[in-house]
Amino acid sequence: MRWLTVGLLALVVLLQYPLWLGKGGWLKVWEYDRQLKVQKEETRQLEIRNAGFDAEVRDLKQGYDAIEERARFELGMVKQDEVFVQMPEQSPEKRP
Repeated sequence: MRWLTVGLLALVVLLQYPLWLGKGGWLKVWEYDRQLKVQKEETRQLEIRNAGFDAEVRDLKQGYDAIEERARFELGMVKQDEVFVQMPEQSPEKRP
């Protein structure tokens, strides 16, 4: 009877080995889960940083356009190699 108990106990240990220590065992699953949590946190921080960069780029793009528009219409500035033509308005009395 003692040999049967030892044999069954050895069989249980052999069956449990792949579950705990095998290629897809619990220990590896726990380690992968820990690595996944670390990677998700890094990804979240990088997404926040990227969102800040995206907002900054949009502001710079829109800001440049706004500056150029204001310089053109309010200050009468032109770019290099551009030709500016201004047509004076005629008063209604002088129109043919």
